Order: sequence, then C-alpha cells, then structure tokens
Amino acid sequence: MFFPSACRLFRFIVRTRVRMSPNITSAPTGVLFEGETVEDTTIVAPEIQKEKPQYVRQIVWRNVIIFVYLHLTALHGFYRIFTSAKLTTTIFAFFLYQLSGLGITAGAHRLWAHKSYKAKWQLRLLLTTFNTLAFQDAVLDWARDHRVHHKYSETDADPHNAKRGFFFAHVGWLLCRKHPDVKQKGKGIDLSDLESDPILAFQRKYYMFIMPLICFILPTVIPVFCWDETWSNAYLIPAVLRYVVTLNATWLVNSAAHLFGSKPYDKFINPSENGGVAFVALGEGWHNYHHVFPWDYKTAELGNYRCNLTTAFIDFFAKIGWAYDLKSVSTDMVRKRVERTGDGSHEVWGWGDKDQPQEEREGAIITHQKAQ
Repeated sequence: MFFPSACRLFRFIVRTRVRMSPNITSAPTGVLFEGETVEDTTIVAPEIQKEKPQYVRQIVWRNVIIFVYLHLTALHGFYRIFTSAKLTTTIFAFFLYQLSGLGITAGAHRLWAHKSYKAKWQLRLLLTTFNTLAFQDAVLDWARDHRVHHKYSETDADPHNAKRGFFFAHVGWLLCRKHPDVKQKGKGIDLSDLESDPILAFQRKYYMFIMPLICFILPTVIPVFCWDETWSNAYLIPAVLRYVVTLNATWLVNSAAHLFGSKPYDKFINPSENGGVAFVALGEGWHNYHHVFPWDYKTAELGNYRCNLTTAFIDFFAKIGWAYDLKSVSTDMVRKRVERTGDGSHEVWGWGDKDQPQEEREGAIITHQKAQ
C-alpha cells in the first residue's frame, strides 16, 4: 500500500512544481506513473494554448477618399501649370517642394529619427517649420514610425513592409489600420531624446492648428497678394500639387528604393541603391547604404553632392555653426562591410541605439564638433 501512495504523492509534487515554476514553458516531464497515459501527462503552456489573433486588414475609407481627392486635384493643378498659371507660381511651388522635402530629409529623417548630426535651436526651429510645411505628421510620430521601420524592416512590425507589395509600401499602409505588431514594437522605441525638445513638443501639441496655416493657407495666399495669381491656381499648384509631389517623393523611398536597385553593401536586405529616387527625394535613394549605416548624416557613400541636396544643406549649416557633430562612416569601415556583405541583422534605428556595435561608435567620423 505504501508504494502506490508514495507514487501518487510524488506525482502531485512534480505537477505542482511544474505549474508554479515561472521559468518553465513546457510542462511534460516524460515520466509515466501507474495508470497514466501520454495524454494524461501532457500539459500545454498557457501561451501555447492562446493562438495569436489573425490580422485582418481594415481599410480606412476616410483616408482613401482624402488621398483620391488630393491626387485628382493635383492632376488638375498640373494641367493649370500649362494653361493659366503664372510662371512665378510654378517656381514658387517648386521652391516650397524643396523646403518641405528638407523638412523631412534633413529634419525628421537624418536629424531626429537617426541622430546623425546635431543642430542648434535656430536650425531645429527652421527644420520644424519646413517639416510642418510637408504635413507628414509631427516629427515625434514620424520619427517613431521610422525607427520602428529600421529596427524591424520588412516584418509585420514595419509600418510600410515592402514584402507586402509596391502599392502597400508606397501608399497602401496609410489606407488601412496599422498591423498590431507596429503598435506593439513602437511602444518599445525610445523617444526620450525627442520628447525633451521643447520645439518638437510645441509642434506636436499645436500641430492641427499650425499645419493648415503653413502647409495650405500661406502657400495659397502668398501668390494671390504678391503677384496677383488667381485663388484657384494658387490653391491647386503651390498648395495641393506641391504637397502631393512631396508625399510621393517620400513614399518612393519606402517602395521603389526597397524593391529596385543594386545592393553593394548588404545583399541580404531589401533596401537598394536607387538613383532615381535619390534625385526626387533630395538624396534619400541610396537606401542599401542607409540601412547598413543609418547614422551616417549623408545617407550615402558619396564624396560630392550628386543627387544629395540634403547633404549640401547640412554641410552649409555646419559651416555657419548651426549643425555640428556630423557623423559619417570611414572608408575602412565601408570596405570591411562590403567584403563581409553582412547577414541582415544590423538593425539599428540610428546613432545611440542600444544594438549599435561599439566598433561603429569608435570608428565613426564626427566633424564640426561643438566647442566645449
């Protein structure tokens, strides 16, 4: 009688320990007791029992309607360039396109998302204004999504995952609800460096008030009062057409530059070197290099300003002292990476990321350092 009772007691202790242990996720011990079968001893962990909810795409019809309207209106504006608009209006629209583009490339992207250089408050204020002109969300929100994009590129946590196709990576990601992984991983991205900036905090707090003024109202009013342009032409060309072109130039970095081009630095990742995208996006098309070295302020291995207006812009402000601590990659580091080709695991959102290798920090070239 003692032996069966002892077996039952031992079985109770084993099972109790399995249930209580916080570090064990698989309960089966492989031991069978009297009267037991394999099915009796198999206990499935709670996290295995709960299947991950299947993602169901939800279209945001409001966004669909807005983007259809904007693109149809932009096409009408393009027609007006050749039929009734003054040349000054077209030049003004092109000028605003450059400024709004720099608000994304030199501002939200290279300065704030990747911390590839630092800027004094005067330049930060200027870039924040340009960024508001671009109307692609406040810098804090843009930078968060972009850091997630670099950390989890081409996965469900990537806001514009290029593996879901060109259309999704280009604009489709804005026409449906975010994948739950995007929100979950986004919560783990450190934004304390940006949240402590009072200029960015002001922009985010009053974004829905200052954005319409800077992005649409002023670009419409200025041509009317400064060179007697018609209200319709002023609205269609410097406001809507310029805005839509800026949007698509930015989107091409997410779509075309992730699908088409060469991969001289890392052949195992999607981002590619795309000169056409670099031309329209002010230097953001050298994307294979950028995803390998996202903390390089040039976003490219270029010794000149070929298709890289943004680098020229940053260098200019470095000369007058508004930009400093410009980070770039040494020739030796680039050579080693090219020879190694990488394995696709170099996932950092920019300078200072916890996963950035120490050798990169020590080998980086930092120019125009601020005097102590």
